Amino acid sequence: ASTRENEFRAFEHSIALLKQAQIHGPASRQSVEAIVFLSRLWGLLLEDLSHAENGLPDKLKGSLISIGIWMLRQAEETRQGRVQDFTGMIEVSQAICSGLRRI
Repeated sequence: ASTRENEFRAFEHSIALLKQAQIHGPASRQSVEAIVFLSRLWGLLLEDLSHAENGLPDKLKGSLISIGIWMLRQAEETRQGRVQDFTGMIEVSQAICSGLRRI
């Protein structure tokens, strides 16, 4: 339960950072902070999901890995200035956060 609570809080923090980045724009300090945090969060999650000891069903793990890869790509595209909008990353993060709240 505490792991899920920590994940929930991490996603809430990531969403808050992404919303600030959306307000201040992709060239802002807020954008850098949001992208760095999101990349670290998903890096940790993907590492955990890749371990055999992870107890989630394989189908769910596969879906989360796909989402994580997409999020990391979006973050990198934003960092490189090819994506100017954080809406997709915010919406995906909110959906995952909502799912964690129900667990």
